[in-house]
Amino acid sequence: MTASPTTALPGDTRAWADLVSATSDECRAVLAGGADRDWSVPAAGLDWTCRQTLDHLALGLVGYAGLLIARPTDRYITLFAALDPQAEITACLEGIGIAATLLAGTVRHSVGQVRAWHPWGHSDPAGFAAMGIVELTAHTYDIARALGVTWAPPEQASVAAVARLFPDAPTGHRPSDTLLWCTGRTALPGLPRRTTWQWDGTVR
Repeated sequence: MTASPTTALPGDTRAWADLVSATSDECRAVLAGGADRDWSVPAAGLDWTCRQTLDHLALGLVGYAGLLIARPTDRYITLFAALDPQAEITACLEGIGIAATLLAGTVRHSVGQVRAWHPWGHSDPAGFAAMGIVELTAHTYDIARALGVTWAPPEQASVAAVARLFPDAPTGHRPSDTLLWCTGRTALPGLPRRTTWQWDGTVR
């Protein structure tokens, strides 16, 4: 069982690691509830199917861990993770848990001075943890919507990820709604849905 994440952010690698693990646990539990549905349908708002979106998620989580380990300054790493295309969805969700655990463990044991390349801003352990949280929550939302499952990202994870990666995010809204707006998933009162977006992973 994953320990409850602490609130000592923003540079506390242990707290970020706990938050990655807790977010992964919640997202996988939500998706497991729809494991018996049709995962060949497109994920909401994406060109990928729900199953392909899971594969993208595994690649991203392992990739962020790999970037923190290899610490390249000008390129992505050469390791690409993929889920078994023949595996059942429940087994694929196990793979997502493994990928998230690799990221959380790497964040936990990285010193705060570590830096690595990312096309949206060279980043630190906290930044890559926040990227993993955004990937987990945004794509769980995409898949859940396509499968007819009602879900919103957890508030604590949303607060942390928005604060770290979206410094110009609007204020005064529920954190999960703000995260979904920042990632182009929904509109906010007075703010239309974004058609293009990216985070800012640079260390501030």
